[in-house]
Amino acid sequence: MRSGAGWLACATPEEVDEFLNALDENGLLALPWMFEFWALPHQLPPRGAWKSWVIMGGRGAGKTRAGAEWVRTQVESATPLDAGRAARVALVGETYDQVRDVMVFGESGILACSPPDRRPKWEATRRRLVWPNGATATAYSASEPEAMRGPQFDAAWVDELAKWKKAEEAWDMLQFALRLGDHPQQVVTTTPRNVAALKAIINNPSTVVTHAPTEANRAYLAESFLTEIQTRYKGTRLGRQEIEGVFLDDVEGALWTTAMLEGARVATPPPMDRVVVALDPAVSAGAGADACGIVVAGVVMEGAPQNWRAYVLEDRTLHGRPTDWAHAAIRAMKEFGADRLVAEVNQGGDLIEEILRQIDPLVPFRALRAGRGKTIRAEPVAALYEQGRVAHCRTGDLGALEDQMCQMSLRGYQGKGSPDRVDALVWALSELMIVPAGAYRRPQIRGL
Repeated sequence: MRSGAGWLACATPEEVDEFLNALDENGLLALPWMFEFWALPHQLPPRGAWKSWVIMGGRGAGKTRAGAEWVRTQVESATPLDAGRAARVALVGETYDQVRDVMVFGESGILACSPPDRRPKWEATRRRLVWPNGATATAYSASEPEAMRGPQFDAAWVDELAKWKKAEEAWDMLQFALRLGDHPQQVVTTTPRNVAALKAIINNPSTVVTHAPTEANRAYLAESFLTEIQTRYKGTRLGRQEIEGVFLDDVEGALWTTAMLEGARVATPPPMDRVVVALDPAVSAGAGADACGIVVAGVVMEGAPQNWRAYVLEDRTLHGRPTDWAHAAIRAMKEFGADRLVAEVNQGGDLIEEILRQIDPLVPFRALRAGRGKTIRAEPVAALYEQGRVAHCRTGDLGALEDQMCQMSLRGYQGKGSPDRVDALVWALSELMIVPAGAYRRPQIRGL
């Protein structure tokens, strides 16, 4: 019998037909309960002697089903009455009701996943499941961590830890209780959020992490749901967290935060008075080279400069040769009707302009030279966000740019590589908002 991580989910229709036709009646009856044939790769336990397995995924990515099926693998054995690897399991959710309604009775919960001859019974008064072989799984609320002081377990399933109000305290109590058997293990199923408890678990050497986007489980999701969330959140930092299942970290002292950027979101930008394309050129190419930051932004100039409002329209950053980013920047100018292309020339010098003019000799170009550090240049731009004077357009794919922004701190850039996207953003908004405001305030000297 063929097997493997999600083999049936990935097989061609012809392979599926051949496989099913080769099964006898008992095999066909058992197949729906053999999760290893249907599971997606991120839903199956990683190899190795890990202590904690964190399954991070977008909304609807199949995290609950993965947790429920893992519990089955721990308590079940060859026959319904044989002892499994684990006999005492903790089920921990934000509240008792959520444990019961999602982890136990939910559409992807333990009862729904269990075959009739191995299905546990729910003892409501004791808040626990009891299997035919005597194994038990007891429900606990993370809001009452002290309830886990005293019991002991050889396995645990933790759900949506990132939204627990007492996450660190509840997690600590569970660790003290997870002490039975040769190698007690626990699974955490959660949509990622930047909370200290989850971050500490992920960074623990004994933790393994799998993650998947919502799209991975689209066969089991309503098409209207997928369309709605993609329309609303794709290309945003929140979308990377809630749809792509990516853990996003706001560093200490960050100039921009996720909350700040989500508060600066607009669906459709108004007509712009001025648009620029800004470049942070990469003068080298090949493996390991930095990307070339390309950001498109515009401004609505109503009244005095302190009333102007800027809009970040698109991030066209790419890896490639100088001619690649030059073509991309000029295409962006034409697409958005930009008035000017600006670029930092500290590294490339006159070569930057020469490359651009080889493609378009008449391109309106202005060279910019950085005389101060990245953080000092970025601070006035971050202040514009704090004042509510910059918006990010949902129509642009800005998620990767926003990730870099939230890694920019008073101590410098805390992410990997170069903040190429942020540099381009800073040049664009400086050209649109900061430089004109300085000229507007400068005293005018009249001739005699």
